[in-house]
Amino acid sequence: MLLALLAAAPLALLAQASPPAAWTDHRRALPDKLRQVPVGLTLWHTPNPVYPAPNFARPGGFVWEHATLIRSEASEPLTVVECGSFIWYSEAGWQANLHQTPAEFADLFHCPGGRLLPGATYTFAHNNRYADNARQLYGGDALWYILARDPAGKLYKGFGLIETEATVR
Repeated sequence: MLLALLAAAPLALLAQASPPAAWTDHRRALPDKLRQVPVGLTLWHTPNPVYPAPNFARPGGFVWEHATLIRSEASEPLTVVECGSFIWYSEAGWQANLHQTPAEFADLFHCPGGRLLPGATYTFAHNNRYADNARQLYGGDALWYILARDPAGKLYKGFGLIETEATVR
């Protein structure tokens, strides 16, 4: 029995080292982090879907050019907790992708202090994806999200899906 426990120990350590799955309940559409949090923000992308185009700044490369916008629907200012995205490019479903701190969000979305004012829209104007060559052109979806708190500490979410296509138009 001791031998069996010792043999299993490396597998247990590997399992502990793996990051937790972002989407554990495949009967539900949203990743775990976003479930059961009330919506208080609107998040969208434009254009959507987005197609790759030649990247003239990098010959042979491609760029998916789009903007991401966020508007607070709350009646009082909200403070950003985090912003990020999940990606879906295989049968595995949602995988954790980007994670932005409140300071990174404030910089990218031109939102001083990460404070979202009621009804105001904040824009990440050049939320672009890049490929070095045509072999790196692949489609997939990204689910961008934002989490923010009101002055009483209540957490709100906003999320928006962007379809990233592989075909150059």
